[in-house]
Amino acid sequence: MKIENTMPCSQLPEAPPQTGLQFTVATEEDFDDIMAMSQDIYGGLDYLPTRYQAWLQDTNRIVILARKQGKVIALESTCIIDDGETMLVEGLRVAPQERGKGVAGVLLRFCSQLVKAKYPDVKFCRLTRDDPLGPKDFQKYRLITKQGILLVRFRAEDLKLRLAELGPNVGIPEDRRPSCAPVHLDPSEVHQLFLNSDLMQEVLPNATIVQDWQPFKPLSSNIAILLKKDIDWLVDDPKSPTVTSLCTYPFRVPIGEDWYYLNIDVFGKDLSLAMQQFLSHLRRHTSTLKGNVMCQVFVDPPMWKPLADFCRTTLGVEQVKEYTEQCVVEADVV
Repeated sequence: MKIENTMPCSQLPEAPPQTGLQFTVATEEDFDDIMAMSQDIYGGLDYLPTRYQAWLQDTNRIVILARKQGKVIALESTCIIDDGETMLVEGLRVAPQERGKGVAGVLLRFCSQLVKAKYPDVKFCRLTRDDPLGPKDFQKYRLITKQGILLVRFRAEDLKLRLAELGPNVGIPEDRRPSCAPVHLDPSEVHQLFLNSDLMQEVLPNATIVQDWQPFKPLSSNIAILLKKDIDWLVDDPKSPTVTSLCTYPFRVPIGEDWYYLNIDVFGKDLSLAMQQFLSHLRRHTSTLKGNVMCQVFVDPPMWKPLADFCRTTLGVEQVKEYTEQCVVEADVV
């Protein structure tokens, strides 16, 4: 199933006239306007500058802009996943002067209607949030799963020296030290492991792979999407896994010059194994970096505090914010 992002604007249905909005499909020429609208979004950790071109080329995705009097004021992206059953909503942003006016809701409803009209087999709308969910949210959405979010920052050169001083098993009690190093999975091993529900049922939270804020069911079509990305896949034991983790390769973010973002999703409940894989990712992906790094780690909520304490006291990195949660929610598309 494909959604072509080259849909002519003339084929889009019109927005309700009372909103004063016009909807168009995003193009390369809209990039500067989108970036101007998005200044300081996500605390300077905006991923869109590095992904916008890829989004426009993604045949399973459509990126819609809302305009007011011809000016771009909002963006929403939808991607079809889960063998065509799920509309993944991401990338929402609204211009500062238009926030709190209901623009996001109108845009989301428009995107839902557009996708449902073209692809009637789509049954669910899924998105990932990090703001507190209230009673009204649970009237609209089902909670699929949640992870604790640990955000830290450091200079790559400093952390590299610190990790070399501490050695490979720092922070892991001697009686809990794994006998083997984490295993890097190649594409065939990823397919074999993550599509085996019996092996992964105790590892993946509610049978969901959440990679850099994108939630996927463990299906062959979704694995194909993930394998097109630059991801480092680790597992403690490919034959009988307890913990697995996915790490994005570092990319630049607009928080400042020479700033990079590193995203590590950890699944499983064994703290020692999780810490071992976390350190392995840090060693591999900071070894050649020069500059500042924002590292966001997602873990089972009970592991958040011991990992945060370890980062602060042992690694000597700065914790950026207190405990927050990444929540995957879902609603029916009607």
